[in-house]
Amino acid sequence: MAKFCYNCGKELAGNEKFCGHCGARQETETGAVIKGQPEETPPGVKNEPTNDLSQTDSAFSSEKKTTLPRQEFDYGQINKNLKVKNSQSRIVRGALWVTLAAVGVVAATILEGSPLYKMHVLSFIAGFIALSGLVTAWIFRLRAKKLATLISGENVVAAWQLSREEKSAYAGYLFSFERSKNLGILGIITFLIVVIFGLFILFIDEAKGAMALMALGLILLLSLFALSMPVYYRQRNLAGDGIILIGRKFAYVNGFFHNWDFPLSGIQKVKPIEKPFHGLYLQYYYYDRTLKNTEELHIPAPPAIDLRELARLLKPS
Repeated sequence: MAKFCYNCGKELAGNEKFCGHCGARQETETGAVIKGQPEETPPGVKNEPTNDLSQTDSAFSSEKKTTLPRQEFDYGQINKNLKVKNSQSRIVRGALWVTLAAVGVVAATILEGSPLYKMHVLSFIAGFIALSGLVTAWIFRLRAKKLATLISGENVVAAWQLSREEKSAYAGYLFSFERSKNLGILGIITFLIVVIFGLFILFIDEAKGAMALMALGLILLLSLFALSMPVYYRQRNLAGDGIILIGRKFAYVNGFFHNWDFPLSGIQKVKPIEKPFHGLYLQYYYYDRTLKNTEELHIPAPPAIDLRELARLLKPS
């Protein structure tokens, strides 16, 4: 497979440590690029350090600020080779199509001669769906713009691509983790259903059989959901592109986009990990109608990548 220079995009003849065209240092073993890390200077190439205060950690604010050489990379060329696609844009298009279809149904309910004419209940439902589709399109349009800044390299702090083995280990871990969590939640909900419906069956004489069947159907439906979703996400992760793009406020992990840039949100914890695999643990939080929520990301990385510098750059102040 052909390899390209991360700086100028020129094709490399082999596993050169430095590009023969522009002199930029190459990461030939892992394909990883981490902005802000010190770089070696190839023979005959002058390396001019730049003062990048955004790359310094607040923990060192009281010390003398160090100058970190910073290499700018051609992410347009990288993403052309890796074929990263903006998954959020597809959701926007889908939501707009749903909105258009719902508007068509509303129009059919007010046009004389239409088979749906004066079906006001259907008109109300379709109007609600159309409004929901517009809101969904707007939200994911904002997310698409944020993801675009990662794909373009504008807000990328670090980037690498997983091997097939690393991606398989990652998908297997998430499957086990999500299945265990879902089974725990399913057990609690099943207990509540049995208690609530059991009380109705004990104290209400009518429709006991129907209540029992309703409880059983609800448990089966929830069980199907709890057991099938981990399988679905495992298949999606196995089919993912294996690309990891890390920004200060967003992350693209094997086809899934995460962001923590909205009000009352941010990174809560970040650290390198070695179990269940070598990678980065990142926990971010956000607030919604259920108050504070947290999401945990276990992001795998090739073993040769030292993630301590990346964790320092992302560490909350």
